[in-house]
Amino acid sequence: MTAPEGRGIAETSFTGNTFRILHVSTGNVCRSPITERLNRHALTVRLGERLTGGLIVESAGTWGHEGAAMEANAEAVLADFGADASGFVGRELLDEHVIRADLVLTATRDHRAQVISMGHSAGLRTFTLKEFTRLVRAIDPATLPDPLDEGVVERARALVRAAAALRGWLLAPTAEADEVYDPYGAPITFFRSIGEEIHQALDPVVTALTGVPARPGLL
Repeated sequence: MTAPEGRGIAETSFTGNTFRILHVSTGNVCRSPITERLNRHALTVRLGERLTGGLIVESAGTWGHEGAAMEANAEAVLADFGADASGFVGRELLDEHVIRADLVLTATRDHRAQVISMGHSAGLRTFTLKEFTRLVRAIDPATLPDPLDEGVVERARALVRAAAALRGWLLAPTAEADEVYDPYGAPITFFRSIGEEIHQALDPVVTALTGVPARPGLL
């Protein structure tokens, strides 16, 4: 899978045929690194390195600790899932990250509002992670491009358009339903509960992106 420059996986050359997923939290040391690396891991498990070409998964923080390593407890959570934590470097969210992103998935509604407030026509491609999960569950996969025929990039673009069209019709049961709470400074048990929450939210998203369901015991 393609990764952003300097983020630990070699960049592959594509000519306009990429799809960038940007995960956003506050410090970019807990929630968004966990989500980024679980997402990368799941995509690779489902499709293999060859077929994930063109999908770029990255993260940043609205108050990002620029240059920081992820929290040790976040690394431990990733190890629980067999995901790679190596080479991670924290980033502060910049305009260029939002401009380049095809899909922005945030930890909370406040993060979503901050991304949208940056402009760059981000509204139609920015969701909380759990909001996006709820929306993709309602999308008939038969209406999406076949990833083998048209590629995962075209499928991903169609998925975002379909989710944006549904947003006003499928509201959260409660405001808290779309939140992933911050485990910063919490014990490992809370980090693991947040990791499992993110894992559960990512599963239908990765299935919708790839057209490949998870194998038992794997994302």
